Amino acid sequence: MEFVQNNLMWIGLAVVSGGMLLWQVISGRSGGQGVSPMQATLMINREDAIVIDVREAAEFAQGHIPNSRHIPLAALEKRVSELDKFRERAVIVNCASGNRSGSACGTLRKHGFARVFNLTGGISAWDQAGLPVTKK
Repeated sequence: MEFVQNNLMWIGLAVVSGGMLLWQVISGRSGGQGVSPMQATLMINREDAIVIDVREAAEFAQGHIPNSRHIPLAALEKRVSELDKFRERAVIVNCASGNRSGSACGTLRKHGFARVFNLTGGISAWDQAGLPVTKK
């Protein structure tokens, strides 16, 4: 008991950081499985995976993965029918850092998409890996 009283701040910090890690694991399961930029590249080239960019229009215009489809997260629920023809293909979802795309993965799964993947680190990780980005 004396240990707990003397180290209350450290115990609190451990509980909070553990809770944050647990939250990431739980929230990641509601979305798609994470894939690295290199794994995503292999899926695009070998499995003809499609890429959905859920960032806002201004972010998308600054640069995006070539041939990605732009559907902002706020519009995904309304526009999911545009993706029906890709229901059996692998779908890679990306945003700036991987947070919004996790939510989008959950939406796609809810609508029956079985092979949904979240680009870990988003377009930032893609760019840092030296992979192509286009403004077209």
